[in-house]
Amino acid sequence: MTNPKADFYFSTNERWEKEIIQLRRIVLDSGLVEELKWGCPCYTFHSANVVLIHVFKEYCALLFFKGALIQDTHGILIQQTENVQAARQIRFQELKEILEQEAWIKAHIYEAIEVEKAGLKVELKKMEEYAVPEEFQEKLDSDQALRVAFESLTPGRQRAYLFHFSQPKQSTTRESRIEKCVPAILEGRGLKD
Repeated sequence: MTNPKADFYFSTNERWEKEIIQLRRIVLDSGLVEELKWGCPCYTFHSANVVLIHVFKEYCALLFFKGALIQDTHGILIQQTENVQAARQIRFQELKEILEQEAWIKAHIYEAIEVEKAGLKVELKKMEEYAVPEEFQEKLDSDQALRVAFESLTPGRQRAYLFHFSQPKQSTTRESRIEKCVPAILEGRGLKD
């Protein structure tokens, strides 16, 4: 059953309107509950997020929250970036692709529902497994207050900082990013807070 709160999403995305309406039909046929989360149609099973419809400039997609646990026998699941641990997408650029892959899409949706029924969880990397850029490690080693503040942050906030610090190729750029973020870390704030 459609959720009126999500209706706007399907009528305001002119570029992908036909595609996401078709995806909505396919997902709703699986018996999931339609909700609106993060401004996107999200489909749940017993209140657990299973799949989300979202649009980008160059494609629209189904995002499976625990896609890493789904068998990708058709090779259509995409890991958005190397840092994404659990979620996987199926991307589409035209309605024809959705129609051609409908059986596979449904199979993945039903498998995602079975993952939820079984209570399976994606084993996420522990914070110790993340590489700490050398420049930040030196800062942590020399500044006890910074170390304590960083270790007091939630794992998600710690990861966000580590990713942010690791991205630049040049050491000077990494050092600059670290310096800019130290005050926020000391205040217990995350990168986007």
